[in-house]
Amino acid sequence: MNWIQDVYGTHKPVVAMCHLLAMPGDPGYDADGGVEKVLEAARRDLHALQNGGVDAIMFSNEASLPYLLKVNPITTATMARVIGELKSEITVPYGVNVLWDPTASIDLAVATGGQFVREIFSGVYASDYGLWNTNSGEVARHRREVDGMGVRLMYNIVPESAVYLAERDIASVARSTVFNCGPDVLCVSGLTAGATTDAAILKTVKDAVPETPVFANTGVNVATVASQLAIADGAVIGTAFKRDGYIWNEASEERVSALMTAARDFRGEN
Repeated sequence: MNWIQDVYGTHKPVVAMCHLLAMPGDPGYDADGGVEKVLEAARRDLHALQNGGVDAIMFSNEASLPYLLKVNPITTATMARVIGELKSEITVPYGVNVLWDPTASIDLAVATGGQFVREIFSGVYASDYGLWNTNSGEVARHRREVDGMGVRLMYNIVPESAVYLAERDIASVARSTVFNCGPDVLCVSGLTAGATTDAAILKTVKDAVPETPVFANTGVNVATVASQLAIADGAVIGTAFKRDGYIWNEASEERVSALMTAARDFRGEN
């Protein structure tokens, strides 16, 4: 657990999502606004999140719907450009999530100095994007090949918009994932971004692997952050930081500040 304090500078950190606009090639890409629009929107959200007091930031191509399980090179290249141009303005630890491509996520982290990635690294799922297969051994070897051993891996074991193909209970999945793959964090999610993480499932996972950090991955808000952090070792938050709590709105510094005040109160830091 000590690495969490080393990376995030606190216990039970709140990692804020910096959701990027659609990338070139995505169905929702704004060709008129171009990459400059993506960059400026990311800059605006970055400063709102940092000014509001988040512990860390994770850059993600959230608007690249419907997601690919192996992204086109333009996605990783565009994200690298955006993060590279913002790097001098980033004042907190940061990571990346290239949805939903584990290898691309690690490559982007290594290229931009990201300290952690979140992905679906293990398991086989039936999802809205088709059959979702993974190869954790291949990804682990790729991380070594690209000199990414310093990049922390956040394993999402309850992926959004998908269900595990095998009939296995979540405690067994958690234990075997820890034994076989050695994740740095296990993430527990709701059905979609912004959907509440079930506290009972979160507790089941934490009880199953008490020595492994477990994060609440979706749906944490100002009203639930204390109860979720009472179980989890951290939280990843995106939607609750947005204006009106709507995922596709811009980040609201006021909402960020209110939620982070609640988180710090729980942690005894205020």
